Amino acid sequence: MTSAYPSPPQVSVVVPCFNEEETIAEFCRRMTAACEAAAGGDFEIVLVDDGSRDGTWPAIETLAAADPRLVGVRLFRNHGHQLAVTAGLSVAAGARVMLIDADLQDPPELLGEMMARMDDGADVVYGRRISREGESWFKTWTAAKFYRALDRLSSVPIPRDTGDFRLMTRRVADILAAMPERHRFIRGMVSWIGGRQVELPYELQARFAGVTKYPLRKMIAFALDAITSFSTKPLRIASWLGAAVSAMAFGLLAYTLIVWLSGDAIPGWASSLTASSLFAGTQLLVLGIMGEYIGRIVDEVKRRPLFIIGAVRRGGIDMPLHGAGEPSYDAAIAELRRLHAASGAAVTPPPSRKAS
Repeated sequence: MTSAYPSPPQVSVVVPCFNEEETIAEFCRRMTAACEAAAGGDFEIVLVDDGSRDGTWPAIETLAAADPRLVGVRLFRNHGHQLAVTAGLSVAAGARVMLIDADLQDPPELLGEMMARMDDGADVVYGRRISREGESWFKTWTAAKFYRALDRLSSVPIPRDTGDFRLMTRRVADILAAMPERHRFIRGMVSWIGGRQVELPYELQARFAGVTKYPLRKMIAFALDAITSFSTKPLRIASWLGAAVSAMAFGLLAYTLIVWLSGDAIPGWASSLTASSLFAGTQLLVLGIMGEYIGRIVDEVKRRPLFIIGAVRRGGIDMPLHGAGEPSYDAAIAELRRLHAASGAAVTPPPSRKAS
């Protein structure tokens, strides 16, 4: 028998899944074919069920039982796309790590070209969307405006028109997984890490099935996470706005005193009410901007686990867990040795996943 823990696979593919029952089988078929073409049989596909409410997890269990190169990870609850990706990174063991969604908008077949560009010395190969098939004009327009606004606000250059679709070296993946922030904007975090990062232009495809998991409410929350994670300029804008309104208030005060000293009546209540409303609205706006940052500080200082893994199924075997759900590899080796003792199969310890 072969070892249950061979040397690290050439590539791990991390796939966050939320209510993807209709797409998961087709995704695995295409992703497996792409991995076989790019890496032979030396790969793993880590499917992370982010608290799905449909049949996504049973489908993952069935697929993982049929192919030991598929790893199923089930989170205790829905943690959100970015934390589901982070959970997958904690399990992936490959020398290179690909991030891709299960909706098949990002073509799995681009893995081979990404691998080739990484062979030329890239630390990160990211996909840049040159067109968006099947998306509404509103989403296309808002995405374009968001990336251009983020480019002006961010303290870190973040490529425009990109998602999380990318291939990373092991070191970059380990640094990304070790970054502790809760409100994550992964494409920005990868840009912050640095190294040699090259783009791969591609056409975003229409969803294979189902509906988008990012309605307007989530898109706005994601945009706020991106801006507050990589820019303090909104706080500066709030300061400038406060200074400007204060200057206006002093100007109105001076005008009022001059009119009063001249013996004329102060003009009617409408102007006073307008000025009061302007000042009150400005104050609330500034407090709201400050509140976004303060709320994120509160979340960070709680130091709660970023995610909780409920189960990891690798090659038909349930991996023992510890802590906040991270796979316990020592316990897994002991369990595999017990299972394979009768056949005398040797078990090689898993490779270290520390950044070099």
